[in-house]
Amino acid sequence: MYQKFTDILRHELVPALGCTEPIAIAYAAAKAREVLGCMPEKMCVSCSGNIVKNVKSVTVPHTNGLKGIAASAVAGVVNGDASLGFEVLSTVTPEDVEKVKDLLKQEICEVGLLETDAVLDIMVQVFSGKDSVTVEVKHAHTHIDHIERNGRMVYQAQPESAKEDTVDAPELDATLRDILEYVETVDLRDVQDIIEEQVSKNLYIAEEGLRRPYGANVGKNIMKNCRDCADKAVAYAAAGSDARMDGCGLPVVINSGSGNQGLTVSMPVYVFAREYHISRQKMIRAVLFSNLAAIYQKQRLGKLSAYCGAVSAACASGAAITYMMGGSYEQIENTLTNAIATLSGIVCDGAKASCAAKIATAVNGAILAHRMAMSGDVLRAGEGLIADTLQETIEAYTTMGRVGMRETDKMILKMMTR
Repeated sequence: MYQKFTDILRHELVPALGCTEPIAIAYAAAKAREVLGCMPEKMCVSCSGNIVKNVKSVTVPHTNGLKGIAASAVAGVVNGDASLGFEVLSTVTPEDVEKVKDLLKQEICEVGLLETDAVLDIMVQVFSGKDSVTVEVKHAHTHIDHIERNGRMVYQAQPESAKEDTVDAPELDATLRDILEYVETVDLRDVQDIIEEQVSKNLYIAEEGLRRPYGANVGKNIMKNCRDCADKAVAYAAAGSDARMDGCGLPVVINSGSGNQGLTVSMPVYVFAREYHISRQKMIRAVLFSNLAAIYQKQRLGKLSAYCGAVSAACASGAAITYMMGGSYEQIENTLTNAIATLSGIVCDGAKASCAAKIATAVNGAILAHRMAMSGDVLRAGEGLIADTLQETIEAYTTMGRVGMRETDKMILKMMTR
């Protein structure tokens, strides 16, 4: 189990440039051009509804403010580097952006809705003369399901690697006690580099979001009226989201395929550690706990749904703060119970500027949950979906998010795309 936890962290905590859904489109497009061997004359991009939802309103990084599916795909074929994965667009230059704009005006890219049962599914087709290439990315943002050239299959993923939620990390089949035991006993030499990179990169973009105007300036507005450490923790997480949702060219180390979730699991814990002079080692273990607790919830929710991913990330960060501040195991459990029961109603209506505000709301609620737990107060079993154990409570709320909110997700998609 020690090695499994370590493998999960190395799979999940990777740098990504920009919102991961437009990046996934750019990645597929860059790979398609690579296989085609030349600049396509035309292209077609078809996406599942949840991809449409998360690309529609978010700025594509390194494109000088361009938004949408077509912009993501064209940027990918113009000068994306698929070998860089989540940082595929880091090679795009200002000159490339002008070419992207010209190609968009020429309507080189046709966009369509993909009929699929997978929530994360992207099919890119590129054409040049008699040659054509199809690349499908499915279930995970950089997981290529198959590649066809001129109608002939040239790559097919192994069947076992194409199962949703297992393509980019082993299943986290564990309990909260297992996670805590790993966090307490892990040799930091095995994981410190991952956590240090997440904290440093995410702090850098959070500070950028506090310095300059991005999106709706949620983080900056919170800092204007900052009263205490809790406000700073909320502001830093929100400011990072302000910047990345508005196309900032700085990378974020993600969690569960999401930069916003990566910011939410790390920045509140870091700010509390800084303000309360917690040792660097204890902070690293707390951020480690936050990441694993978020992955534990998110793997039960699925990659994309109508349940806002910032909620599971914020709940994890609240519990990690309790751990870092000397809370007992019972208090850590109670923080999660309080937070999940309070915040689980926040819906995801796509990636956009308001994600920062939802992160702020979720982190604020998670800090309240932490303070309640430290005072011995917990929401009781039998109230709403709260069950007798934390494990059962998490199963109840994640089932509600994964299964019960499917119709909500469909309605959101219908209203956004009509």
